[in-house]
Amino acid sequence: MPRTLPDVTVPDLSGKLAVVTGASDGIGLGLAGRLAAAGAEVLMPVRNLAKGTAAVARLKAANPRANISTRELDLSSLASVAALAETLTAEGRPINILVNNAGIMEPPARQTSADGFELQFATNHLGHFALVARLLPLLRAGNARITTQSSISAAQYGINWDDLQWEKRYVAIRAYSQSKIANVHFGLELDRRSRAGGWGITSNVSHPGLTATNLLASHPELGRPRDTTIVRLVRRLSRRGFLAQTVAEGLLPALYAATGPSATGGVFYGPRGFLHLAGAPTQQKVYKASSKPGEAQRTWTVSEQLTGVSF
Repeated sequence: MPRTLPDVTVPDLSGKLAVVTGASDGIGLGLAGRLAAAGAEVLMPVRNLAKGTAAVARLKAANPRANISTRELDLSSLASVAALAETLTAEGRPINILVNNAGIMEPPARQTSADGFELQFATNHLGHFALVARLLPLLRAGNARITTQSSISAAQYGINWDDLQWEKRYVAIRAYSQSKIANVHFGLELDRRSRAGGWGITSNVSHPGLTATNLLASHPELGRPRDTTIVRLVRRLSRRGFLAQTVAEGLLPALYAATGPSATGGVFYGPRGFLHLAGAPTQQKVYKASSKPGEAQRTWTVSEQLTGVSF
């Protein structure tokens, strides 16, 4: 008997503008499709415009009425982030939903961004931090809900404060975990500061559990010429519904966090199943590695210093 897949009901989003980073593939692509199906205008900032254009065509083929477009954005480049923010600010459209979803995972060897930062920290965290700061007027005008996508990797290791850019000794999984912990810090601290400052935006954090995405697939540009053993295993498990899930399931915590009428700010959402690896979305406790006292504020301060942007 086919297993019953979890789902969430998305409210009518007609007239809303939603921005989803990393939407040319995987969970981001699925989120863009679900938001567009609910009536939102969806903007997909992408690094590879050709891939983004193909993704838009794919979504419109499935839903001809979908209002979807792309813009260029390389989150590892602060100049690219500034350029997109300048374009959107000139367009002047309030943003109602922002899903900080884009990310890269575990380049085998240390790589740096255009600005000299460790590539995972730059792409997964600093780029999104700078993007939200620069778009803050549009986000405030739209009373936006901002959902930042973290990972179950945020449950282990910690922020490497003694070597934040991993220049002394690079460990791919620990550097990835650091970037995902920073995502948690940012999303929750953003909500706290919004409430304290009366910014009118709501911020929360989600994670997809163990989902069969292409994060650990072949990425020659990252120095990984073939799919990893782990991603092949996760794909097999997801097809069987055992401890892992498909993209259509993995996107649900972020979709609920970004659109659910009962979802709130300052909360961490993930799958409700065993070890939060799979299942319908639910509120969960923030991992110990991501909730050390004072670290969210410290991450915020350091991020402002590194990016040169301020809220």
